[in-house]
Amino acid sequence: MLIRLLRTYTRRYRGLLVLVVLFQALQTMASLYLPRINADIIDKGVLHGDTAYIWRHGGLMLIISAFQICFSVVAIYYGSRVAAGFGRDVRGALFHQVTEFSAREVSHFGAPSLITRVSNDVTQVQTMVQMTCTMLIAAPITAVGGTIMAMREDVDLTWILAVAIPVLLLSIGNVIGRMVPTFRVMQDRIDDLNRVLREQITGIRVVRAFVREPYESERFAESNERLTKTALRGGRLMGLMFPTVTIIVNLSSVAVVWFGANRIASGHMQVGALLAFLQYLLQILMAVMMATYMAALVPRAAVSAERIEEVLDTPSSIVTTDHAVHEFTQRASVELRDAGFRYPGAEHSVLSGLTFRAKAGTTTAVVGSTGSGKTTLANLVARLIDVTEGATLVNGVDVRQLSPDLLWDRIGLVPQRPYLFSGTVASNLRYGKPDATEAEMWKALEVAQAADFVRAMSGGLDAPIAQGGTNVSGGQRQRLAIARALVRQPDVYIFDDSFSALDMATDARLRAALRPYTRDATILLVAQRVSSIRHADQILVLEDGEQVGLGTHEQLLATCETYQEIVNSQLTADEAAGRVPS
Repeated sequence: MLIRLLRTYTRRYRGLLVLVVLFQALQTMASLYLPRINADIIDKGVLHGDTAYIWRHGGLMLIISAFQICFSVVAIYYGSRVAAGFGRDVRGALFHQVTEFSAREVSHFGAPSLITRVSNDVTQVQTMVQMTCTMLIAAPITAVGGTIMAMREDVDLTWILAVAIPVLLLSIGNVIGRMVPTFRVMQDRIDDLNRVLREQITGIRVVRAFVREPYESERFAESNERLTKTALRGGRLMGLMFPTVTIIVNLSSVAVVWFGANRIASGHMQVGALLAFLQYLLQILMAVMMATYMAALVPRAAVSAERIEEVLDTPSSIVTTDHAVHEFTQRASVELRDAGFRYPGAEHSVLSGLTFRAKAGTTTAVVGSTGSGKTTLANLVARLIDVTEGATLVNGVDVRQLSPDLLWDRIGLVPQRPYLFSGTVASNLRYGKPDATEAEMWKALEVAQAADFVRAMSGGLDAPIAQGGTNVSGGQRQRLAIARALVRQPDVYIFDDSFSALDMATDARLRAALRPYTRDATILLVAQRVSSIRHADQILVLEDGEQVGLGTHEQLLATCETYQEIVNSQLTADEAAGRVPS
């Protein structure tokens, strides 16, 4: 997964990667040449008292060191650009993929997990790319080049390298093998912590209303403690790597000095060669240590890459066909034919056998008890999810054969839980129509009965709106969401229980203002109040996801027992019969 992800998203940076490799190679070769010059200074300059030789070769070392610094800076600069671009591209791909998901895929992953994957998981892989560009390229060059240079100094001492490097690799490999499952659990713990925190922030009013702060604090502490324990376990394993490397490096250095001193005493080796060999040994083992550090990042990056690929490889259930319809010539109508929906793995369908048609210029109301599938029906028409049986048609065309942009451009949806974005009143209204004029926005606000409180807000249309609309009341939030749909002036309006937070008087005024404004549109109205839907052209009655009645208010009173029960629970006999005006 990790290799495939890197191959896919670093392809466009081949030119920069070539520069990174080039300058890393130059920097490494410069560093490998310095110990040899240093050995010559000791053997030919210091031991012979040749000051001119020392100054001449010392100056050469300074020049090479300066070039080495420049090469290193350039390599790190371009490596950082590659890593930053990689992170940007992967985050963009994830964001695009998530926005293409239907409600089914979003519920499968969960919002907290998706947030973690777009942020933390991408950061883990980006960090590994950064370290790869700045360390991993230099490590093998140093290891191979250093070994060759060390053998030139003294072949007989290279057995120390032959022992030290395998011991180091085996020791670190054992630790890394134990780190992979730990980091996989850690990412799940981060998901869980994000979920708890998101619930607490979103539901802070409920928490305070029921005085549940101590309980929520304990719940957060438990989730935080689980993450902490997992992180500590991974940290201990990672921390074990560096003492291991240090011990092996120090023991190898002692061995080089011990056996090298004997060779100097016997006349088989010079002092400068011993110091050069020791420097090469340190460079080689440090290169292995850098590669080890990289290897420590790989397990967590591999887990993160697997989670990223899981999102990128999950196709949306909302699929656009190759020969999709891209244009309508008339007002859209809505029809369902034996439509049903079942979540994957569920024993029973949420909806089944729905058949009705809503013509342009008519209002179709949907009523039913809680859990009867009203919101799912609204989502099917808006194609936030696709039917698992039957078909949903707009203008006689299956929505699966329509261009999603065409469909969604013709639909104005006011969801059951209205959501406003951080910004202003105007920016939220223009979410429905980006080029809406002030006159169009004020007209929509007038119809939605929101103009008065918007005028009273500081700034009017430019009044600030907090994320989620938390700085306005529930009723104001609903009316702004209705105005947002009205600004768009679509062919189909879907009101999913969008008047529940309004008082009866405001509800009545809003509906009266809606009739002329939406005269030519198809209206699908999900509601709880019978008094507000009794004048609909047709009323669809749902019970346990099945269609149990379809007709006008009077027809259903005479033929549908479920509708009768709903009416009797809300209206008096005179109101039900229509003798009392609603």
